[in-house]
Amino acid sequence: MDADDGNTMVTPRKPSIPIHDGLRNYLLRYKRERPLPVTYDRLRDFHEVIPLDGPDGKPTLWDTVIYRSDETRDLYEGLKRIYALLKVDGDFSIVQHLYVDRVDYCGFGNSMPFRIRVVNAYNDNQDYFYLKRADASRVYGLELEHLLSPNRLNYLTNGNTLIEEHIAGIPGDIFIDHWLKSPELRPVRVAKELVKFNERCFVRLLGDMRSYNFVVVITPDFEEAQVRIRAMDFDQQSYNSRKNFYRPQFFKENYPLVAYCNKHLHAQTALQYQREEQTLIIHRADLAKVRLGSLLEEMAADPIAPPDKVHTLRQALAEHFSRSEFLRCESMGALVQQNLATLREVIAQTNQPATKSVGLA
Repeated sequence: MDADDGNTMVTPRKPSIPIHDGLRNYLLRYKRERPLPVTYDRLRDFHEVIPLDGPDGKPTLWDTVIYRSDETRDLYEGLKRIYALLKVDGDFSIVQHLYVDRVDYCGFGNSMPFRIRVVNAYNDNQDYFYLKRADASRVYGLELEHLLSPNRLNYLTNGNTLIEEHIAGIPGDIFIDHWLKSPELRPVRVAKELVKFNERCFVRLLGDMRSYNFVVVITPDFEEAQVRIRAMDFDQQSYNSRKNFYRPQFFKENYPLVAYCNKHLHAQTALQYQREEQTLIIHRADLAKVRLGSLLEEMAADPIAPPDKVHTLRQALAEHFSRSEFLRCESMGALVQQNLATLREVIAQTNQPATKSVGLA
């Protein structure tokens, strides 16, 4: 794998893209769109802000927000009901012992999220969920993650409000600083997962996966720990015009991981793991054929990126794969469709080496 040339990719704030009727109908069909007792706009009406420090005492990007005393109780009850919708399909009877402990707000990033901390009164166990401004490209990113990755996601929408569950794991930048050289982890497993994660992002055009936008999940096994990298930020789904923006290996922030991968993984082994993930992606696509087809049909008709960005990216993909079919694509959704079609053709050619397939150049 190759790292970027050292220049950090600057990501301008992406405009919020409204959810159009076709995508809304898709969300209704698959029970993602639900009536919600609290909206994003209501949470924006906070009365006071207190800066939130991290465990190390240093400032974070989050502020704890305080609401007027006469509305806090009803607001928090509504947030509990949202948590019940997200976790147990609205069965509020089994979450009566939960309470909302804190609401935090982050003005950084595109979605400007609220983070709600829910606590179990019996054992003090805590969980989180997020309430954000709904954005069409982010919703496409969540749904593609749900259908094409090994992970399943719970999220809900209602108008301009998006609810997301918390994705647990070690933030990638913290993993690099404190875990990468841990003797508890087998280097080849970390490198293998980076290859697979890089592949998943490039196939479905999920961008901006620098280290602080993904988490690393470590699962103890009977002999050695397993590792999985999970995206946790989907704001940059199919919007940027640069091909390498969709390949985590090219971000400066990820260079320690890339160097680690190069050190511990033979090139042919990397191609093997790449092909494994390609095959799994196609298997997942086949299992969700009807649902994925409906999603990509809506995505292909949705102008979630300006035409000039689409045209720049399609030219780069056409050159990367040496396939003129990309030049006929007029939307980001069509490019994702063509990416999957190209991947399917590559896998079908089992008698040819994968020297120019999706992911690694």
